[in-house]
Amino acid sequence: MRTPSELKAFMKQRRMGLNDFIQRLATNSYACKHPEVQSILNLTPPQDAELMNTNPSPPPSPSQQINLGPSSNPSAKPSDFHFLKVIGKGSFGKVLLARHRADDQFYAVKVLQKKAILKKKEEKHIMSERNVLLKNVKHPFLVGLHYSFQTADKLYFILDYINGGELFYHLQRERCFLEPRARFYAAEIASALGYLHSLNIVYRDLKPENILLDSQGHIILTDFGLCKENIEPNGTTSTFCGTPEYLAPEVLHKQPYDRTVDWWCLGAVLYEMLYGLPPFYSRNTAEMYDNILNKPLQLKPNISNAARHLLEGLLQKDRTKRLGCTEDFIEIKNHIFFSPINWDDLNAKKITPPFNPNVTGPNDLRHFDPEFTDEPVPSSIGCSPDSALVTASIKEAAEAFVGFSYAPSMDSYL
Repeated sequence: MRTPSELKAFMKQRRMGLNDFIQRLATNSYACKHPEVQSILNLTPPQDAELMNTNPSPPPSPSQQINLGPSSNPSAKPSDFHFLKVIGKGSFGKVLLARHRADDQFYAVKVLQKKAILKKKEEKHIMSERNVLLKNVKHPFLVGLHYSFQTADKLYFILDYINGGELFYHLQRERCFLEPRARFYAAEIASALGYLHSLNIVYRDLKPENILLDSQGHIILTDFGLCKENIEPNGTTSTFCGTPEYLAPEVLHKQPYDRTVDWWCLGAVLYEMLYGLPPFYSRNTAEMYDNILNKPLQLKPNISNAARHLLEGLLQKDRTKRLGCTEDFIEIKNHIFFSPINWDDLNAKKITPPFNPNVTGPNDLRHFDPEFTDEPVPSSIGCSPDSALVTASIKEAAEAFVGFSYAPSMDSYL
């Protein structure tokens, strides 16, 4: 059992982005001596530069700009919203609870700083997130995008407001879940991943921090910044990305990987729900990477044989033998562990969730970490910058995100 100080250190490490984590790892002399860590730090292939670059180049030239077409929502602006609370933070900005002044609807507004994105050369990932959100027309377990717009220095995603709390927050409070509850969450997560795979999208960053509960207790998957689009059923990619505790062996090995990387992550999340810690976890990151690559999976006897068999299938180090490698989601769906699940009822949200967050309304923030909600809302969030103050660099930043803005057609509501 972890002490409170260990738990605090674990949580702090979990909040770090991979980019920050790699840079911290690179400055740790002990960790750097470990051969697997040296491999990760020294053998980063060229296509990974957008994640690892510590000496970023200037903003992209016109030939590198991402142009997805003209804005179809030119009238949207920050002053349309009353920004109420900070409910999340990331490398490039914040997520805020906001109420639209015209219709009093509540939204989660993700506000990203263009300069920070360009400094780390992450614009492709941000645009990928937008593209994936656009493709999620109506899946019950994926967060929905209402529209997006930009100012000279910021990008704004107007998203569904989900206030049942991160799965990470509930796991942290309860340590682990009973098997029926873990099964319900795993089934809804698998359904969402299967849907993304059907669109040739690999999620790549499944972890309890990216899994939210809605006000009834259903799963909502969020944060599509690391999604990889256009991965055909047998297609692979090789960018080194993800979250340390959940990296699959093939990613650590710098080998090409495919959509089965998401099934490894599902196994890691299910393991954490049942046992309270990710599989192969160690506070020493070099040791954890060595465990992921070389240590056999060890399962304590307090779970059912079906759960044991599923974890062994999902956490198979050889991706060509991993559950899901042949028929993808169908193999997961048909596993004996999920035999109590009626998948049609699950997708129709007809199964009563095992836990009800009991929120009283949109202003009920009890399931958000006070680390976020205690922070003052920056006054700059709801303001468009004065045109006289827009510098040349900000203008370059604005040009890099041509086509970001989006408003759905009326057809999508019919």
